[in-house]
Amino acid sequence: MQNTRQQQKSENPIYILMISMHGLIRGHDMELGRDADTGGQTTYVVELSKALARHHEVEKVDLLTRLIEDPNVSLDYAQPEEDLGDGARIVRLPYGPRRYLRKELLWPHLNQVVDKSLHFLRQQGRLPDLIHTHYADAGYVGQQLSLLLGIPQVHTGHSLGRPKLERMLASGRKAHVLEKQFNFERRINAEEEIIKNASLIVTSTQQEIDQQYGLYTNFNHSRFRVIPPGTDTSRFSPPLRKKIEPATQQLVDKFLAEPEKPLIFSISRPDARKNIKGLVKAYGQNPELQEAANLLIVAGTRNDIRELEESEQKIMSELLFDIDRYDLWGKVALPKHVTQEEVPEFYRLAARRRGVFVNPAFTEPFGLTLIEAAASGLPFVAPDDGGPRDILANCRNGLVVDTLHSDEIGKSLLHILQDRKRWRQWANNGIAGVWRHYSWTAHVEKYMKEIRRLLRRDKKRLRRQHAIIQHGEKSYMPLVKKALISDIDNTLLGDRRSLKQLTAWLKTQRSKLAFGIATGRTIESAVAILKKNQVNIPDVLITSVGSEIHYGKNLVPDLGWAAHIRHQWRREALAEALARFPGLTLQAPENQREFKLSYLATPDNMPPLNELYEYLHDLKLHAQLIYSHEEFLDVLPVRASKGHAIRYLAYKWGLPLENFLVAGDSGNDTEMLVGDTRAIVVGNHSPELAILRDQEQIYFAQGHNAAGIIEGLQHYGMDIDSESQISGTGELTHV
Repeated sequence: MQNTRQQQKSENPIYILMISMHGLIRGHDMELGRDADTGGQTTYVVELSKALARHHEVEKVDLLTRLIEDPNVSLDYAQPEEDLGDGARIVRLPYGPRRYLRKELLWPHLNQVVDKSLHFLRQQGRLPDLIHTHYADAGYVGQQLSLLLGIPQVHTGHSLGRPKLERMLASGRKAHVLEKQFNFERRINAEEEIIKNASLIVTSTQQEIDQQYGLYTNFNHSRFRVIPPGTDTSRFSPPLRKKIEPATQQLVDKFLAEPEKPLIFSISRPDARKNIKGLVKAYGQNPELQEAANLLIVAGTRNDIRELEESEQKIMSELLFDIDRYDLWGKVALPKHVTQEEVPEFYRLAARRRGVFVNPAFTEPFGLTLIEAAASGLPFVAPDDGGPRDILANCRNGLVVDTLHSDEIGKSLLHILQDRKRWRQWANNGIAGVWRHYSWTAHVEKYMKEIRRLLRRDKKRLRRQHAIIQHGEKSYMPLVKKALISDIDNTLLGDRRSLKQLTAWLKTQRSKLAFGIATGRTIESAVAILKKNQVNIPDVLITSVGSEIHYGKNLVPDLGWAAHIRHQWRREALAEALARFPGLTLQAPENQREFKLSYLATPDNMPPLNELYEYLHDLKLHAQLIYSHEEFLDVLPVRASKGHAIRYLAYKWGLPLENFLVAGDSGNDTEMLVGDTRAIVVGNHSPELAILRDQEQIYFAQGHNAAGIIEGLQHYGMDIDSESQISGTGELTHV
């Protein structure tokens, strides 16, 4: 099978990076229903990855998720990689605590995932053509990667925060309690940004677009496509002559007094919105329905109800109380442990006994279980909502009802059970409808059609393995071997002739050497002065004395850096504390930033730096004080500086510090010049750098400005020619 697939590959098959952050994800024995995070989405991302990898236009699919080391879950989730076959695999990255966490607790750790993902991509030696993210948490990660790397992002929401919040507020829940539990503000903000920036958003139904995404400020109808998910017809299929495992059948029949009766089947996690209580009420209050059929409810997996989360405990306890209230013992099966392999068997068992599948949920945006039922030859009853209506239109195999009224659920179930001819017709309709509309083959064909259009629209040509796009906005940062980071004023700029030579050489090194600037200027000021001197926007811009990092022509901010340096930063308190000292005057407002206070300093009047540090320490204030050019003082978070920023980049992009060539001229460059970097101090440097002359890894050039950088590059073995006319006394342009 794999050899055939290899022969049928197109000339330039693509690499897809799939990201799904939460839940327990593995390629076998999916623990569906174990908790609220391990449900339909986990199955969807695994099946989609496998189906896409089989397509002749796809070379490989990597599904990124979280590596979990927790004695309470299987060791499978601690394996860094898991092969899914045909070029698909699960890649697990460690981030945050080792233990398993519910999705709402992952938000503080997501910037780590961006960094880990960049490391992973560097190891691959190539970049993906497409990033497909699932749910808001992965969407946040994928958006950062998309913006950093210039790779289009496709997103599938699965569920959305804003409609969920509105629904819970309408039920009487308190906003502050919900925020503490669900992190709604961060989730909804992330969803707004995803909607604004994603190249394509895939939904299961039109209703999802109109009634859910339509609630968002950044909603743009043109970015959405309805592509119903597939179902694995090799797993979900009609009984025919296929034998049902006796052990699976016994899981059900041991509960039942008359197991030969038709079987009403329902599967969902124990969640109030799934309305299991309404189903039991519908069955319990309808003696004719009890006479006609048994009821099988699969409500997740449990060992002891008392060990479940509080909300799940309540649902399961009420379920048992209602079974007892209506005296349904011997009529209702409620298995405790169900594996992924047993679920298709339950559908087939219900179909063989001419039963009905029921989804009693109050709302259903899509309804994957309805497709699984249809593929198994099992008619269904479902809520009169967007997803079920679409499925019914395609499969014509059941009824939709108002599930707020339990009696309607009961009447509809009985209606299907009592008409054998209709039951047979609807069973056949469902099987045929799934093959036409909901197979993974059909899903992937629609998906790839949209992806081809997307890649053409973004002018991204498909690449062979290890190839790199040589045009457009693709970032080279994950794949370069070295980086040159230079200060701007009096280092990069000042000698027009040598600057022209240096920038011409940098263009020839595009795929091997990343170029960046590190400056005290703001991002706006840095861009303006570079443009004035005809210097292209670098790959990376470290600005405001290392307190901000941006990437490329689009000036994409590094949110991970901002989150990192926020630690112990109390800007207003620092400004108030320093206001009492003579010799320090705040610079103009345009020089002040979120993570930087900038002062004009008068050396004769200001106290020594060590006294300032002691004073701030006594006030329990934490900051870095950067004194430069004998006239400027910058106050930064303790984690922020040009040097810290470069070390952060080394970590983030997986590039050793010794592969960073750094050039500077003043005291605020000191941190990036010392340590393991290969440093260049230009000939026109400030006096405060003279103390670094004895450092082995710092080269003091004779040449001024860019000529000094070129001299330093030659010293470190870089292949750059110097012109005999270039000297250290070129015309200086003070900027």
